[in-house]
Amino acid sequence: MPQHAPTRRICRDCDGFAAVAITTGTRHTDGSRVTVYVTCPTCKGTGHLLPAALVRAGR
Repeated sequence: MPQHAPTRRICRDCDGFAAVAITTGTRHTDGSRVTVYVTCPTCKGTGHLLPAALVRAGR
């Protein structure tokens, strides 16, 4: 019987692509493009989420 390996949950907001470089359309004086590097605020740039702790609901 095959063993199931535990998998890490992929971030639902960035789908695992946690860091991106976006060009703004403007250029530097040397002709290269201005880029902005952005990381996912939900997973903080890891691409994965930690399992949520069980929350007890009720009284």
